[in-house]
Amino acid sequence: MLSNEVGKRLKESRKYAGFTQRQVAERLGMLQPSYARYESGVLELDYEKLIFLCRLFHVSADYLLGLDETM
Repeated sequence: MLSNEVGKRLKESRKYAGFTQRQVAERLGMLQPSYARYESGVLELDYEKLIFLCRLFHVSADYLLGLDETM
């Protein structure tokens, strides 16, 4: 399932960038449990959040979507 792969890459990118789930959630204007649903693959990112997280984590959308292996 694509959302599981995206969630895995979100988590990896977040940790590499040195953020907690709570910090990322606050920047997105949501609560930590809501953000955790993205990382667990329960919720799918919309374009706006995808772009925001790519910029925050300094990764490409291709990487987060599993189209490229290079972080």
